[in-house]
Amino acid sequence: MARVRKGAGRPAPLRVLHVAAECFPLVKTGGLADVVAALPAAQRAAGLDVRLLLPAYPALRQALAGTVEVAPIGAAFGAARVALLRGTLPGSDVPTYLIDAPWLYDRPGNPYLGPDGHEWADNLQRFGLLGWTAAQIAAGGLDPEWTPAVVHAHDWHAALVPVYLAARGTAGAQGAHARTVLTVHNLAYQGRFPLERFGELGLPAWMAGPAGVEFHGDLRLLKGGLMFADRITTVSPTYSREILAPAEGHELDDVLRHRADRLSGITNGIDDAVWNPATDPAIAATFDASDLAGKAACKLALQRELGLASQSGAPLLGVVSRLTPQKGLDLLLSVLPQWLGAGGQVAVLGSGDPALEHAWRAAAQAAPDAVGVHIGYDEGLAHRMVAGCDLIGVPSRFEPCGLTQMYGLRYGTLPVVHRVGGLADTVVDADEAALREDRATGFVFGAATPDALARALRHALDGWHHPAAWQQVVRRAMAQDTSWRVPAARYAALYAEAVAQG
Repeated sequence: MARVRKGAGRPAPLRVLHVAAECFPLVKTGGLADVVAALPAAQRAAGLDVRLLLPAYPALRQALAGTVEVAPIGAAFGAARVALLRGTLPGSDVPTYLIDAPWLYDRPGNPYLGPDGHEWADNLQRFGLLGWTAAQIAAGGLDPEWTPAVVHAHDWHAALVPVYLAARGTAGAQGAHARTVLTVHNLAYQGRFPLERFGELGLPAWMAGPAGVEFHGDLRLLKGGLMFADRITTVSPTYSREILAPAEGHELDDVLRHRADRLSGITNGIDDAVWNPATDPAIAATFDASDLAGKAACKLALQRELGLASQSGAPLLGVVSRLTPQKGLDLLLSVLPQWLGAGGQVAVLGSGDPALEHAWRAAAQAAPDAVGVHIGYDEGLAHRMVAGCDLIGVPSRFEPCGLTQMYGLRYGTLPVVHRVGGLADTVVDADEAALREDRATGFVFGAATPDALARALRHALDGWHHPAAWQQVVRRAMAQDTSWRVPAARYAALYAEAVAQG
């Protein structure tokens, strides 16, 4: 009798290629980079055969270890020399492809903006090449040793992946058509270009019309991806519903309603190894829910670092955010005198709108003992802020998911959030019923107005002055599972459905 080889008959792990424009910690402008670093790693740990495709920005190209050239591509998208490289990035075991095209990607600083603060003039070619290369990998034409069954594209930068695959009608892994998942991290950013540049993409002429990438006389990469992706996800269930209405649909709500049967929301997670108060090397003292003494030390250290009065009894509200109207930081400025008058302090880390930067600097100058502001971004300071503050403010007018409030939950820093998008999905208001049932994890307000935010902050102050109830909410917040384990499993189920059903 022939022996049955151990493991024989088991299906091969599903092959998934993630495609994105940034990845923490080397290239980061926002939460997208954190997702792109953590989600593939979580899926790989769960048994999927996952790889990542990124542009070869200088920081990534220099850091790639074990680099091999998978395939020379030659001239493409205005670059005379393009090649596909493979290796691994520091701290990751996810095989990573880089598109080596120095003419397009070998530039310092922001991946989207030039030194003048304006978008790079050739962004269409830069991100057209990203989508096109992913399609070539999915078609089995670039890496003969590995072909994905699913390509997971992130945001407008990668939204042309399903467009190029639809144009080719290519077959992927195991003879099946490669399926595409497009995740919209923020619908407000759509990759908008003049329609007369369509020819630079090398797509069939019919795709220049309403059935393709054209939208209201423009070329919009995200719209094209929404039209052709096999599955569309957003980064929270509430946001997936909000964008079907004009108020949050950013003109694309009609397109999304047309594809609503393929749309779902999966709430992001956070990397709970990077964001872990029990092991975080960036903070003054480690702590956990069973022993919060280290959190008090973190607060004192943060107050000293920012030049604030060293007052353990003053509730410290932190903000780690882009300073933009979307994030509601003007609302917080409006109620700042009330918060400070009640004995509170504020710490702000971020950059963005020049008027908001100026206003927050002025607030710090007017009350240096109570308002600390750092314009810019510092990853270590972000950790120290989340660890050392008592509250974390996320008063966004809209928020697809938000990671900051989940960092706050992890560190027992109670979120104060507007009830929208992922904020509504991840924070439970400390009302009487939630406190009684031990479900409360923060403070939630229902309208993007100064009055509503002021009421939420008064609610937080009331809680602060009842230490036993406050500690109960802190411990419940820290008990939340904010990891990628559940979201990674939900994506895996979505991939399997897309492969099975098309």
